[in-house]
Amino acid sequence: MATKNQKYGIEVDTPYRHTQDVQLRFNDIDALGHLNNSVYFILFDLAKSSYFNEVRGEQINWTEADIVIANINCNFFAPTFFHEKVAVQTQTVHVGQKSIQLVQQLFNTATGEIKAQCSVVMVSYDLATNTSKPLSEKWRTALAKYEGRNLE
Repeated sequence: MATKNQKYGIEVDTPYRHTQDVQLRFNDIDALGHLNNSVYFILFDLAKSSYFNEVRGEQINWTEADIVIANINCNFFAPTFFHEKVAVQTQTVHVGQKSIQLVQQLFNTATGEIKAQCSVVMVSYDLATNTSKPLSEKWRTALAKYEGRNLE
């Protein structure tokens, strides 16, 4: 389990229920010998997909996605090196009328050191009209049930 050792970032009040081990690849490493900053977002996306499948209890067909990323921010706390074993934890921290906010963190599984933390706002989206829409009750119920608390 990751520790709260970062100086800045979003502090979460409840434990993360979802952890996704991720494998670093040779081409993820930059000329300085550490994980390239753009790769963190790929790892966060991988964990998000797994998280949502677990939340909904089904394999989600992303070609029919009804939520999209509206904002994403990442704080980098320490470099990640190729030899490290890392994982991403994901948690929903807020559900609004049309959106959800997630917090994710990449951490070293051996030491618990948090390497980076990501805040993501996802908006419920209507593919037919290309506009936002109210978040479905299916999402609200699934997220609250999975996280075991009221998220509003």
